[in-house]
Parts: sequence; structure tokens; C-alpha cells
Amino acid sequence: MMLRYTGGVLFVVLLLSSSVVHSRLILDDLIRLPFDHSSVVDRVFGRGNDIDDHSVGTRWAVLIAGSNGYWNYRHQSDVCHAYQVLKKGGLKDENIIVFMYDDIAYDIENPRPGVVINSPYGHDVYAGVPKDYTGEDVTVNNFLAAVLGNKTAITGGSGKVVDSGPNDHIFIFYTDHGGPGVLGMPTYPNLYADELIDTLKKKHACGTYKSLVFYVEACESGSIFEGLLPEGLDIYATTASNSVESSWGTYCPDQDPTVPLEYDTCLGDLYSVSWIEDSERHNLLTESLKQQYELVKTRTATSPFYGSHVMQFGDTELKQDLLYLYMGTNPANENFTYVDDNSLHPSSSKSVNQRDADLIHFWNKFRNAPEGSPRKFQAQKQFTEVMSHRVHLDDSIKLVGKLLFGIEKGLYVLQTVRPTGQPLVDDWNCLKTMVRTFEKHCGSLSQYGMKHMRSIANICNAGITADQMAEASAQACPNFPSGPWSSVHRGFSA
Repeated sequence: MMLRYTGGVLFVVLLLSSSVVHSRLILDDLIRLPFDHSSVVDRVFGRGNDIDDHSVGTRWAVLIAGSNGYWNYRHQSDVCHAYQVLKKGGLKDENIIVFMYDDIAYDIENPRPGVVINSPYGHDVYAGVPKDYTGEDVTVNNFLAAVLGNKTAITGGSGKVVDSGPNDHIFIFYTDHGGPGVLGMPTYPNLYADELIDTLKKKHACGTYKSLVFYVEACESGSIFEGLLPEGLDIYATTASNSVESSWGTYCPDQDPTVPLEYDTCLGDLYSVSWIEDSERHNLLTESLKQQYELVKTRTATSPFYGSHVMQFGDTELKQDLLYLYMGTNPANENFTYVDDNSLHPSSSKSVNQRDADLIHFWNKFRNAPEGSPRKFQAQKQFTEVMSHRVHLDDSIKLVGKLLFGIEKGLYVLQTVRPTGQPLVDDWNCLKTMVRTFEKHCGSLSQYGMKHMRSIANICNAGITADQMAEASAQACPNFPSGPWSSVHRGFSA
């Protein structure tokens, strides 16, 4: 996205038309003159250049990284960078709630202890980030309670919640692994789409916000809202991918631009860094959600060989809102405005499937470790265990399908994709029961195994009972897996 300086003395006709659409002020045609910035802003918002003024309500933000482990560095890095953008935009710490496991900044693998970067040329984004919910306090219950503003349901952490009012604007950003109908969490259980949508409906019913924007970075993230998020909730959501494809890590080793040699993990996610870098560089008083959506969509779908389709859901008329309403704006960017092409940092020459980013880390760790060293042995062990578990999951799911539906029909049933606009599954309780049943016999799905959620949903949609699922899973997995992939070790993801 090119940055254009609006300097010089120009003879410009200022066309300022404001209208209320669903009680929202639309400012797409605002033209800012270089000599009357304060007066224009004052007429529009009833104030001077004070981005904390309550005439637009209070801005609230919830930022959540749903993973842990150094190989998932990029998710916490995304969240930390997003915090810095919002902080510079004028949001106060009391109104920004951060969920992250907080195990990467001082991980032994981090070549710069206490420093987190989100791009090869990036500065530290970790400094100053609130530690509201970390470690075992990053849970589904705490996240949903924080969004609802339900302090009594919070366990541990800072206790901070979105204590919003009817004129307030809420921004939620989630980044992690996902699968059809599910978003990962660093502690089990995972977050299922029905639970999230129910929480958003309750939030709307409480009348405690004017509008809410939700950005989601995860594989198959379109399935979280497709057929589930109704219009009329004053919620606008965009997702990194549609309901049947992966999202992508970026700024990874052996890519262009070059990641510092000491890093052997991906630094960011393609969709996430696209919206964050766009917000970081522009005057958000003049850029709309729609404009950012179009730019992020273009940058995220950068190649026929990688990339994903950024989607939008909910009350799409909200995309006319200015980003300022949700993120504030950095005063240092007041001389920059939106233009139609995207000249942010160049996208990488290639990106990495989210589910393969851990393999990239373990392989580079192995490749760069000295011969015969404990580090090399550890990396080889980690890589081998991950690959073995992937093969185990893939084979087990396929066998379960064949046992339930027959050799010829099994794979067809498991791979069936419902028509666009339909939710993943009719009975979400059935889906969770089937997941627990499978994991009881075959081990935890893990971040990789979330790709099989559609297959398990199709088992429910086909009317299979829990007893039938238990019998098939027991036959498919006669040997109970041990170690980190055991459901006894990790718990159940549903």
C-alpha cells in the first residue's frame, strides 16, 4: 500500500457529507486539508485531535494467542504487535485484554531473550504488553467470560474483562491453529464455534456495545462463522481463510525477505501481519474496515501455490466504519492516507502452511545443531515424534471411517463438504462427544489433528451413535498412544 504525503497548498473542494446508517457515522468521503486538520476533526467528532474522547465511546480490545510452544512463536508475536498498534492508537491498557501463554520471550530457544519480533526487520513488540491471562489461565472459560464482561466467571489472571457500555466499540483478534468449527487453545478444551457464537449473541442481548469487529487467524477459520453468525448483531468478522483451507505462516526461515539467521521459526502469520502492518503505517481516521479488508485479502492470496481466501461475515455494512473507531490512530501517521495499491513490506516469496510450521522449526533446529550434540538429538526426536503422530492420526481417522461406512464409502463420507452457508454440523454436542470418544482410544488430536474435525462432524451428520464411534475407535487404535500425544497426558480437546 503506497503512502502518500498530502503536503503542499492545494485548491480542493471539501465535500463533507455525513449520514447516520444504523446509528453509525460514515466518513468515507472525508478529505483532510493540510492546514485545517484539527478543525475538520473537531467538526466531525466534536473535539480537537484527542483520540481518547468519549464522543465515539470507549474502545475495547481482546487479543488472544491460542497456542504455546516456541514452534508457535508467530501467534504470540502477532498478538504483541497488535497490542503495540492499539497502544499507539490511543487505547489504554485498562481497555486492552491480552491472552497469551507467555512462554516464548524467555524460552531457551529464543536467540534474543526478552525480545519478540514479528518480522525480519521488526522491532521488539514484547515490551509493555499486559500479562492479563498467561499460562494455564488462557482458557476458553476465561476468554468467553472476559468478552461477556462476566467478572465472577473469571478464574485467575488479572480479572480484567470487557466492561463495555452501549456506545462502545469492541475489537477482538484471535490467532492460532484451528480446524473446521474449532479454534485451538494452549489449554484444553479448545474453543468451539457454537460456544463463541452463543457468547456473541449474549453480549449483543446485554446491549453493552455499539459495534464489534472480530479478526480471526486460523486454518478453516471461515467455518467459525459460516452459517452461524446471524446479521443484526452489529458484528463484522473477517477470517484468514474460508471453511476448507489452511491459513499461512510467514517470515519463516529460508524465505525472502530473509529471517535473521539465529531464528529457526516463523515470525508471523500472513493474514495477521497484513492487517497489523497496514494499521501500523496509516492514518486510521481516513481508512475504513472495507479498505483494510480488500488490502489484506489481496496480500493474503498472493500466489496460486500458497495463500488463502480472506472472508467476511455478519453485518457487512459495518465495513464502512473507519478503523479509528476500533483501533484509534497513531498521531505520527496523520500525514499519511489510504491509497488503492498495497506497498507494505513485500510479502514473502513463499509462505508455510500453518500446520507445517512446527516441522519447519524442528527441521531447522536439527539442521543447524552441531553434529552429535544433545540439541541435534532432541530436534531429531521432536521431528520424528511429530511425524509419527501425524501418520497415526491420519491412518486412524481413515480406518474409523471405513469401519463405520465401509471401505468404498468411508473416505467419501469423511471428506464431504456441506454447501456454502451451512454450518459444519447440526449437533455440536454430538461433535464434542465424538471427539472425546476418538481421543480416548487414539490420543489427542493436537494442533495438526484439528484438520480432521470435518470428518468427525460428518460422522455426527450421518447419525452414528457414540457407542458405534467408541467401537470403531477401539478397533482402529488397539494400542493406546503414550507420551505427549496421550489423551491422559493432554486431556480432551472437547
